[in-house]
Amino acid sequence: MAEAKTWFEETRPQFLLLSVVLVIYGTSIAVFQGYFNALHFVLALVGLTLMHISTNVLNDYFDYKSGIDLRTQRTPFSGGSGILPAGRLRPESVYRFGLASLALGLAIGAYFVFLARYPVAGNQMQLAGIIVIGAVAVYFYNTHLSKLMLGEVFAGLGLGTLPVMGAYFVQTGFFSLEALIAAIPPGILTHHLLLLNEFPDAEADRIGGRRHMVILLGKKRAGQVYAVLLLFMYLWIIGAVGAGYMPVFALLALLTLPMARTAVRGALYDYDDPQKFIPAQGANVMVNLLTQILLAAGFLIGFLAA
Repeated sequence: MAEAKTWFEETRPQFLLLSVVLVIYGTSIAVFQGYFNALHFVLALVGLTLMHISTNVLNDYFDYKSGIDLRTQRTPFSGGSGILPAGRLRPESVYRFGLASLALGLAIGAYFVFLARYPVAGNQMQLAGIIVIGAVAVYFYNTHLSKLMLGEVFAGLGLGTLPVMGAYFVQTGFFSLEALIAAIPPGILTHHLLLLNEFPDAEADRIGGRRHMVILLGKKRAGQVYAVLLLFMYLWIIGAVGAGYMPVFALLALLTLPMARTAVRGALYDYDDPQKFIPAQGANVMVNLLTQILLAAGFLIGFLAA
């Protein structure tokens, strides 16, 4: 029982809610346009969660092997699970677990590409492209992408924009401009989820060979980038509603602005004070999840109100 609990902790379950929210949001866009397949919803949810588990587990493995997790000061939101440095699991077993989760997630993706039937005949190879990019982001994040200044970008794609587009496609059988516009905020939010969590780990990451925005720009300027892009995300939602690409009820997402203010304050002023910075990290997580939940609610309310 204790070992099973350890394996469960290794998946970092507190962060897997993001996958659930992404699939719900992508599905809500399809529902707004009149499409819903319950089986595809469940399979997409399971598939993305498996890919997310693989991301978390492989990150733990590679960060342990590189020594990064031996140097970080863990917080509730960054610094890894702490399981491998504590010797609670064997690194080789964790690596195999990460690969198995990735393989199972890709198997569900293969179903959507080669076997699934859609209400509109589409080009499933477009969906295959999203799945391949996601797999690359999962496996090569630590070994290559995070060392080439691409970590935040691929995080935003792999656990932001692309899953929303994928969840939309498996309901409809096609992509649309409306779905793409609606999928931009999740990309920015997950980019920021990683960006803010890089602040406490910056020195350990630098020694471990990573290259990311906080290392390149320094914490002060990285905080300014964080604030500007977060403001842009809210303006994007307002502009999309004004242009008719999102329902007016999507403006519910603006209710997260007070939490965004807490996160921005931490990014701009509290980055050198660990105790003050942790609430900013927490607010960052809540902005990510609740903004997308409220966006999804906006699409579903728009469907019901039509």
